[in-house]
Amino acid sequence: MLLGVIADDMTGATDVALMLNRAGMRTVQVIGAPAANAVLPEADAVVVALKSRTNPVSEAVAQSLAACEALLAAGARQILFKYCSTFDSTPHGNIGPVADALMRRLGAQSAIVCPAFPANGRSIYQGYLFVGAVPLHESSMKDHPLTPMRDSNLMRLMGAQTEAKVGLVPYATVLEGAAAVKARIEELVAQGVPYAVTDALTNQDLMVLGEALDGQVLLTGGSGIAMGLPQNFRKAGLLPEREIAAHLSAPQGRAGIISGSCSTATRGQIKAALDAGCPALKVDPMALADGSQNAAELAAWALAQRGERPFLLYSSDDPAEVAAVQGKLGRDKAGEIVEQAFSQVARLLSEGGVTRLLVAGGETSGAVVQGLGIRTLEIGPEIDPGVPWTRVVDGPDMVIALKSGNFGAPDFFLKAWNLLR
Repeated sequence: MLLGVIADDMTGATDVALMLNRAGMRTVQVIGAPAANAVLPEADAVVVALKSRTNPVSEAVAQSLAACEALLAAGARQILFKYCSTFDSTPHGNIGPVADALMRRLGAQSAIVCPAFPANGRSIYQGYLFVGAVPLHESSMKDHPLTPMRDSNLMRLMGAQTEAKVGLVPYATVLEGAAAVKARIEELVAQGVPYAVTDALTNQDLMVLGEALDGQVLLTGGSGIAMGLPQNFRKAGLLPEREIAAHLSAPQGRAGIISGSCSTATRGQIKAALDAGCPALKVDPMALADGSQNAAELAAWALAQRGERPFLLYSSDDPAEVAAVQGKLGRDKAGEIVEQAFSQVARLLSEGGVTRLLVAGGETSGAVVQGLGIRTLEIGPEIDPGVPWTRVVDGPDMVIALKSGNFGAPDFFLKAWNLLR
């Protein structure tokens, strides 16, 4: 293994695995923190997908350290802690505490903080994170039900989660090239500043950063930062040139969509699917809570639909409705009810012959993967930036796409099936 990745949710894991796969690294995704004596699959890169983004800090740290130990035991030369390109977290964590723990374990003197992903409109300038043309705190992420982002300054966001100092590698330095970036990081370390927020506006900026990070034992950021890492292994003669297949073989069977994300992008994708005539059923958290809806009935409805178009089960709603439900059930309880239902539904759908499944939302993806008992995924072709089809290696015979709520074009739910054969 050359690169080990610790991802804080399922969709983020497939996102970064796709980035590495496209760059020619044989990449495998494993689900959950491996056991102490676990043998990881042989690959150039292994991505460990955790469900630690909104866990208590102690749990997130423990899971991340366990993943790190397994990756190091398998020979990883570099560790990437991958989190969302919108820095989804609270003032208490979990990004800072996990990064601190990994830094101590690896004996790292420095680590970058770079959630930039230009292909999906995430850019960093003067340390401020932008979503498209607006700062993070003005985007739809300001109303995220679990991790509302009310600031766009990454130095402040990271600084609130760690006692370590946080500095900046400004865009002017990135434009000067890899040597200048490396020198700036070393300058910050000499000043007692271990974390360096790195500006990036384009893919070329990420390639420059990747070159500057050659030999760094720990990196933190979004999937975009992985773009420039394979080139270092290739220059060292450790990684051959490879091409990635444009299609994925999928087993025959039913197709369906499960959506728990309430993001603007996913709500637009649901509308496009409804307009196209996909059979759809809305999942109501209040109905789940009082028993008037349950997993068995939801699965039975889905399996009863005709197979010309994929069925759609969705709990996605606008922020006001989500807030109203949370007010009645409690924030954590509202999420848990839906996740448990979708976990059970996924298992019943698989047993009923569904072999092709799209899932929208990080928490929802984690629940579905858990319900299906999936342990390992093979990365397939890209549907939209950051979202691949994957083939289940250890689990039910199926293909599955795990989509971050914010990712994908409006027609994502409709066009994804064209990449399967």
